[in-house]
Amino acid sequence: MIRFENITKALGGKTVLDRISFEVSEGETLVIVGLSGAGKSVTLKHMIRLMQPDSGVVMIDGESINDLGRSALQVTRTKFGMLFQSAALLQWMSVKDNVALPLREHMKISEEEIEKRVASKLNLLNLSDAGDKFPANLSGGMQKRVGLARAIIMNPKIVLYDEPTSGLDPVTSRRIDDLIVDMRKELGITSVVVTHDLHSALFIGTRIMMLHEGRIVENAPPEEFIRSKNETVQSFLESQYITKKGKWETGLSHE
Repeated sequence: MIRFENITKALGGKTVLDRISFEVSEGETLVIVGLSGAGKSVTLKHMIRLMQPDSGVVMIDGESINDLGRSALQVTRTKFGMLFQSAALLQWMSVKDNVALPLREHMKISEEEIEKRVASKLNLLNLSDAGDKFPANLSGGMQKRVGLARAIIMNPKIVLYDEPTSGLDPVTSRRIDDLIVDMRKELGITSVVVTHDLHSALFIGTRIMMLHEGRIVENAPPEEFIRSKNETVQSFLESQYITKKGKWETGLSHE
C-alpha cells in the first residue's frame, strides 16, 4: 500500500533521511519512533508529498507519487486522512462544521447527506452531544477525537497520525490509543503513527520502526522490537522503563 524505496532527504544541509526503504501493508498499523530530529514527521510528510525526496521513490498503491500532476496528486491524497499534533481545528467553526469541512470542499453532495455522514462519525467517536460546541469549549482529548472524526469523514484507506497523544494526560492518551486500535479493527484502516510514546507504540502498533540519524535501525512487531539486540533500540526502550523482562506482551492489542 505504501512503499519507500531508498528515500533520501536533506534539510538545511543535514541528511534527515538516508536511503530508507520500508513497506506498509493494508490493514497494518506502523508506528514510527525515534529521538527528536530523527526524521519521523519528515517521513510522514513524504507519504502525501508535502515534501519531495531528493532521491528515491514513494509508492502509493503501486504508483509512484514523485511526479504526479496536481489533479492526480489530489486523487491520491483522498486516500489519506491526517490527524495533526494540535488537532488543527478551526476555532470559529462548530464541531459539526469542522468535521464536515472536507466533505464541503471535495464532494458534491447534499447538506442532508453531509449531516448524516457527520452524525455517523461523531457517534462512532462518542461525540454525538458535542456537535454544536466550539473547539475552545472542548478538552484536549475531545479536540483530538474531533480531529480524528474529520480525518476519517471521507472514509480514507489510510490515516496518518502525528504525535496523537502529545500534551494529553495518561488516561486520555490511552483513550486515543483505543480509538486508533478500533479504527483498524472495525474499519480496516491502515495507519501510520509518529510518536515519542513507546507505551502507546507497543499497544497500538502491529509493527514498530525506529529511525536514528536518518536510518532505520529496527522494523519489527512489538514482541520482537522489545527484544531487539540493537543498542540504540534498547537504550530508547530503557529510557521509558521498558525492558525485555516486562509484561508488555500481555497488554499488546494487535493480536
